[in-house]
Amino acid sequence: MQEASFSGFFKTIIYMIGFYYLVKILARIFMPILMRKVMNKAQDNFNRQYQQGNFNQGFDTRSQEPERTTRDFKKPTKQVGDYVDYEEVND
Repeated sequence: MQEASFSGFFKTIIYMIGFYYLVKILARIFMPILMRKVMNKAQDNFNRQYQQGNFNQGFDTRSQEPERTTRDFKKPTKQVGDYVDYEEVND
C-alpha cells in the first residue's frame, strides 16, 4: 500500500492552481472573440428572417385584438385554525 507524500500533495495543489489561472487567462482572451461570433450569427439569423418576412410567422396584428384575460388577484386567506376565546376563571 502506498502513502501520500507531502510533496505529491503540494505538487497537486500547485498544478490545480496553475490550471485554474491558465483557464482564467485563456477565457479572458477567447471569450470576447467567441461572444462576438455568437452575436454576429444571431444578428445574421435575425436579418435573414426579417428579409424573408418570417418575423411575424402566422400572426396578423391588424386583424386581431389583444386577448383580454381576467384574473382574480385576490390574496388567498390563510386559515390557521379555529379561534377560541378563553376566559380566566377566578376562584
